[in-house]
Amino acid sequence: MFDYYSDFNFKNITSEKYRHLFLLLFWPVYLTLFVLTEKYITPIHTVYCGLDDLIPFCEFFVIPYVLWYALLAFVSVYTLLFDVTYFKKFYVFLSVTSIITFAIYILFPNMQNLRPTEFARDNIFVDIMKNLYEVDTNTNVCPSIHVIFSIGMLFALWNSKHFGSAAWRTVSVIVTTLICIATVFLKQHSVIDIFVGVLLSAAIFPFAFLDLRGKNKKIKKE
Repeated sequence: MFDYYSDFNFKNITSEKYRHLFLLLFWPVYLTLFVLTEKYITPIHTVYCGLDDLIPFCEFFVIPYVLWYALLAFVSVYTLLFDVTYFKKFYVFLSVTSIITFAIYILFPNMQNLRPTEFARDNIFVDIMKNLYEVDTNTNVCPSIHVIFSIGMLFALWNSKHFGSAAWRTVSVIVTTLICIATVFLKQHSVIDIFVGVLLSAAIFPFAFLDLRGKNKKIKKE
């Protein structure tokens, strides 16, 4: 498990073998940008389409929505320890898509007005959503980071050492789909946010996950 890091120490962190660890600096940078845009960017544009009104609020989708956080941690740790090649690709994808996403938030400050003010049921899932609404505002929604990062996790696991089988790929697609549609069933996002998130993910995929220098050669397992 830890064979790859058997000779690691902070003196050799800048070596070619270990410099990928600096990619973890993505998180403090990402969180800083998230807080700053939430606090200082005033939304001007409302994201909405007619299809949004046809999608009912369903609190049970909070399960895959919250699962996203655990999966993001899992994929990060798994690739870091077991598949360094895909760790690098995954974090390049996260970094590039995040830069573009925050640029959109700044240049096209947006929000949505889809959240319900009353709930048909009273249960633990509704309580969780009420708390999420308080923590996660309805601003900076297009494109959806939930969607982009979910697709990035799918890309990272697709050809990974332990999750590249047909069965695991099927599971990954199902989970990714559930997380993406959860964003609209929980009224966290418009359908447009999903659409733009998918487009951005597809655009960055070749640069992050494929070898564009020549033929797409088989990835060497590290």
